[in-house]
Amino acid sequence: MQTDPKPGTLYVVGTPIGNLEDMTFRAVRILQTVDLIAAEDTRHTGKLLQHFQVKTPQMSYHEHNRHSRVPELLELLANNKAIALVSDAGMPGISDPGYELVIACIQAGITVVPIPGPSAAITALSASGLPTDRFSFEGFLSAKSQQRREYLEFLQAESRTLIFYESPHRLRETLQDLGEVWGGDRQIVLGRELTKLYEEFWRGTIAEAIAHYNQREPQGEYTLVVAGNPPSQLQLTEEQLKAELKQIISQGISRSQASRQLAKVTNLPRRQLYQLALSIVLSEE
Repeated sequence: MQTDPKPGTLYVVGTPIGNLEDMTFRAVRILQTVDLIAAEDTRHTGKLLQHFQVKTPQMSYHEHNRHSRVPELLELLANNKAIALVSDAGMPGISDPGYELVIACIQAGITVVPIPGPSAAITALSASGLPTDRFSFEGFLSAKSQQRREYLEFLQAESRTLIFYESPHRLRETLQDLGEVWGGDRQIVLGRELTKLYEEFWRGTIAEAIAHYNQREPQGEYTLVVAGNPPSQLQLTEEQLKAELKQIISQGISRSQASRQLAKVTNLPRRQLYQLALSIVLSEE
């Protein structure tokens, strides 16, 4: 079923994450026939448009100009212009500022139509060999180590498969934090340069991944798929947890280290156990 773009409609158009053959016929047709393309990087998208002989004009819409661009795009849509939103790769709105425009259109009563396309997260998950029935996409972790570790601690007890994006220059730091917070035994799959000429999947434990990438320079963009933490077999009450913590602390181990040690055994969040450890010390004082 083919229909021309409707006036006053925002089309969220998926584009290839690497291989141009992944572009859909529908996506090409929409890009050819809308009035304007809002692109994350007009130079990058320009190469895609040239390849598919699309001559539709572009307007930049990215992280640094989104606050000024949203009102402009809303005004154009209100004046019955059909606009296509594209990112540098994959589905717009996934780890890019497309979300702000979509929600603004919804709040203004403007129709939003998705044009499905590739997604690095789903592409990596489908070939990972890890459970796909339940998963959580977490995007990019913080560039700051402390915030990154705190968020990993928050996710420590998550039983669903977890998906992250990471850049090559920060991959080693992230793997190291994964190992220190979650331990080295979890299974992890790293997808690199997905759908491109040098596509590669690396599979193993977190500890093995750390060793592998200490020997090899990370190259290309990475999608990390990490096994979830199985539900704890130990169903301890709060008093039992306090007793375990008290015993560990009595051996001269700090409250923080005791919490981390018990977290690995029980699969409970370290921060929760740390609060219990604090209450033990306060009650003794």
